Amino acid sequence: MHFDEQKPLDIVLNDLFEQYSKHVADVSKITNALLEKAVINAQEDIVNDHIAFRTLGVPHLGIQSFEKIFLAYGYQRRDHYYFEAKKLDAYWYAPPAAHYPRIFVSELQVEALSEEAQQIIHRYTDDITSDPVLELDLADGAAVAAFLQRPLWSLPTANDYERLLQESEYAAWVIYNRYYLNHYTISIHELKDGYNTLEEFNAFLENIGIKLNSSGGKIKTSADGLLRQSSTVSALYDATFADDRILQIAGSYVEFAERLPLPKFQHLGKEELQPAHRREGFEANNADKIFESTYTQQINKK
Repeated sequence: MHFDEQKPLDIVLNDLFEQYSKHVADVSKITNALLEKAVINAQEDIVNDHIAFRTLGVPHLGIQSFEKIFLAYGYQRRDHYYFEAKKLDAYWYAPPAAHYPRIFVSELQVEALSEEAQQIIHRYTDDITSDPVLELDLADGAAVAAFLQRPLWSLPTANDYERLLQESEYAAWVIYNRYYLNHYTISIHELKDGYNTLEEFNAFLENIGIKLNSSGGKIKTSADGLLRQSSTVSALYDATFADDRILQIAGSYVEFAERLPLPKFQHLGKEELQPAHRREGFEANNADKIFESTYTQQINKK
């Protein structure tokens, strides 16, 4: 993923991917293997289906704040999703032009957590007394990129992190990682034959030692059968907390999406198919399992 123009959106997306790929070893491992097998000629040949962010539903933050950045860049909010068991809301956003990725933003329903968990979260976020995005010059791509890498609240203690982890692994992830890019997504159907179905691509991934999220099966399929998704499992990394304790915690991961042609376009050949001919949007049941790519049970699974 790389954008050559110097629009604010291009600067933001390039910086997000640069920072993310430095910290997620599977990104370069997968890209290098695809280069070695001549599936692609450069990282830029990979079509990015979507990127995802996690937020906290507290005053001045959450989706209502975060989305202002991308709405200003021409993205349009689309479907709402609700994840009851995980206590999450989410929306996806359609890009201003076809070469940009979709964006998926989720938000933790903080008020649905236990009183103790709410108190922990508010201990860090209550100092934020206005929407920080309103203070940004959204025309300054470099400033927005820096904002997305900047902590909005103080570093949590290991005890607070561990307590949140017991109740909501999503909450624990966000309290430490903040707006860090949660994942980017390779469009599998855009790759060459032999790699352009999830069965083939997952076999390729496992052959190079990539661990896949098996929650709901390694391939998560929408009810209509037209959106198929897989993802890696987050690696653990050493994180230093405010009390100087070091814990191994989940970082980010890589997702893979295969969007099949809509029924009325299934007669078209591969060369004739355009993005508009394929299944759009997301699927709550798929996304529910994809979230678990950063969950302890998946990470520790042999």
